[in-house]
Amino acid sequence: MKPTDLRGILQYIPKFRDRIFVISIDGAIVSDENFANLLLDFAVLRSLNIRVALVHGAASQIAALAAERGVEPSDLDGTEPVNEVTLELALTAANRLTHEILEGFTANGLRGVSTNAVTAHPRGIIDGTDYWYAGKAERIDLGHLEGLLAQGNIPVIPPLGFDREGNTYRVNSDDLAREVAVRLKATKLIYVTTRDGLIRNGEVIRQIPNGELDQILEHEPASFQPEQLAKARNSATACRDGIPRVHLINGSVHEGLLAEVFSNTGIGTLVYANEYRQIRPAKKSDLSSILALTKNAVEAEELMDRSLADIEVNISEYHLFEIDGNPVGCFSLTLYLGENMGELGSVCVSAAHENQGIGGRLVEYAEKLGRDHGLAKLFVLSTQTFKWFQSRAGFAEGELSDVPEPRRAAATSNGRNSKVLFKSLE
Repeated sequence: MKPTDLRGILQYIPKFRDRIFVISIDGAIVSDENFANLLLDFAVLRSLNIRVALVHGAASQIAALAAERGVEPSDLDGTEPVNEVTLELALTAANRLTHEILEGFTANGLRGVSTNAVTAHPRGIIDGTDYWYAGKAERIDLGHLEGLLAQGNIPVIPPLGFDREGNTYRVNSDDLAREVAVRLKATKLIYVTTRDGLIRNGEVIRQIPNGELDQILEHEPASFQPEQLAKARNSATACRDGIPRVHLINGSVHEGLLAEVFSNTGIGTLVYANEYRQIRPAKKSDLSSILALTKNAVEAEELMDRSLADIEVNISEYHLFEIDGNPVGCFSLTLYLGENMGELGSVCVSAAHENQGIGGRLVEYAEKLGRDHGLAKLFVLSTQTFKWFQSRAGFAEGELSDVPEPRRAAATSNGRNSKVLFKSLE
């Protein structure tokens, strides 16, 4: 199923309704031919009662305007000193871009409002260097933005800030988007860029907890492309400051925004606060998820077919691994307390999440549960995945005669001729 299909979207509506997404768009994306499609994605978000605030950059437009006028800008993105000429370029480029975005919103039936919600102050003198008109957000007018969002408007926030004397400063849009997201207590901060995600050593990171990203930024910052360092740092900081999820996606991908928001896998990079993943006991409402997760393994005869009624009767034995509230893996643990052992079964991971270590974490968690119940060992009956349990999970082949009698009788009668593997928990 495509993530943009209605059924794929419906499961997220209760979770995201009336939540706030702050979306930061690089200036180059506004000029991209896919921007018109991106505006349609905005329309879908608003139709689902998701509140959206937009922060845009202008580096690409500043560079183009400087070339057109035959001048050399001192800085493009507001992280280095900004002289008076560059500030004038930034004002012209940012205002044109804001107007273009508002035109696009109007054409798609969206209400956008350009705001002056950012109070800024000069970056000042850093290591002896005067940063002139480079600014830093000092205050976000929260009441103004919340009022616009409550009325169904999309605030459009340019990479500019104003001090109390009416002076204008060029503000970095990546930093600004993070500040806005934190102040609004946004559910998501989404960076829409020209890259497929955060690229480290030439490879796109698909998912990473903010703590791990912090470690990389501290010890191996050169593993990231230089132009992505600001977004990487802002992503990790945003999670530390209370934003649960930060996404980085390629704005040139058709329906990319919807695919990222309404899919377990997404298309870009997800930086998440550490509560993002969890293993929890299954409930009766999870029956269809368990059947869906085990379906392929049953059809391949890796798992014994279990009816919905059978799973429902034994639902207390099942646990689910969730990503962003959606089940992507499961296992069952049947206790034989009299024999001081347990059977691990139905270990499955969705195809989209294979080779990410989820199976290993499921087994580790089952082992923890076994120890909590005072079990001495776990056993597995397997026809096709026994090599994985031996090489990856530390199980060793044993004899069927060592399995508790009720399970031994069932294994003998079903004709599957399963191998028996054991793992000590002591």
